[in-house]
Amino acid sequence: MPRTSRNAAKKHPRKGKSAESAHPKRPAESLPASALSKSQLLDLYRYLKLNRMIEERLSALYRQGKVQGGLYSSKGQEAISVGSAYALATQDVLAPMIRNLGAMLVRGVNPVEFFLQYMQKEGSPCKGRDTSLHFGGIDRGFVPPISHLGTLIPVLSGVALAGRMQGKNLVALTYIGDGATSTGDFHEGLSLASVRRLPLVVLIENNRWAYSTPVSAQSLLLDLADKARAYGIPQGVVDGNDVLAVHEATSRAADLARRGQGPVLLEAKTMRMRGHSEHDDAWYVPEEERRFWEKRDPILLYEKHLLGTGVAIKDELSRIESACAAQIDADLAIAEAAPFPRPESCVEDIYAPEQDASEGLAEEAPRAARRS
Repeated sequence: MPRTSRNAAKKHPRKGKSAESAHPKRPAESLPASALSKSQLLDLYRYLKLNRMIEERLSALYRQGKVQGGLYSSKGQEAISVGSAYALATQDVLAPMIRNLGAMLVRGVNPVEFFLQYMQKEGSPCKGRDTSLHFGGIDRGFVPPISHLGTLIPVLSGVALAGRMQGKNLVALTYIGDGATSTGDFHEGLSLASVRRLPLVVLIENNRWAYSTPVSAQSLLLDLADKARAYGIPQGVVDGNDVLAVHEATSRAADLARRGQGPVLLEAKTMRMRGHSEHDDAWYVPEEERRFWEKRDPILLYEKHLLGTGVAIKDELSRIESACAAQIDADLAIAEAAPFPRPESCVEDIYAPEQDASEGLAEEAPRAARRS
């Protein structure tokens, strides 16, 4: 995969260098505005704002004791989820992780589903049995995320293989954090996908911290995408705070994978602007680093791009933000009013529905005949 954005992609500061001197001030090379219509460009902005605003509301609910379980913010890296998911075709399959709420929005999840899920209310995607983003389905175009880091890579390799066997022209895409690129599942999944040339895209969200462990403490690589060399597959590095750059890089990666030149390992460099989870105040992040990345907020960068290129005016962006706020208010009101699951429902959906005895015998007969 051509690494057109490598020079613009940020590298980890080394000792003796300030955060500002180690990172370029200009965003990575972006997809020309002419490649996307005005409607599509504003659609990206709407998803970015909706992502940020939903999580801000969830954070407030968490502090009110209304969110059950953990809450993991994607603040500062929303452009990765939105830009990558927006680049996929309808038939493609995506597997998000805990910070990919934006990708799920692009795939059609409504805000009310997130509020019902996190508040563990009746009518939530998991019927109140689970929280976080642990829901989805192939029929919706995305595999439910799980907590075990790296595990989705072998799963999506299987999805890509199944798609090929069924004659579907699909690409499978999943995400992984910088820390999880050191897990066994990451390497086993890439090994399987590489030898079979599966149409898989693995997107590393290098947000510089694996909980409180900096990247430099778990890898000497400046670009984690270089791990692709061990498997002889294409790789790429992109500015994860530039939604258009992410969209372009993902489009190229998906095209390579679709043409049988995959899998592709893509790295998006960004910064996690909140703690690992809502209870973590990220005290371990140097203040200089935090201040630098605050100036590179992906939503602010994209707003400047839209206004600077004349794609939109401030009133248009304000209307989009107001529409997002209205949708969130309405959907949260529905979730607040929803009841908690009935206590007796805890034993539902555990066993398969009972079958008539004659139906079971009818199914068994052909099996016995085959054995004879």
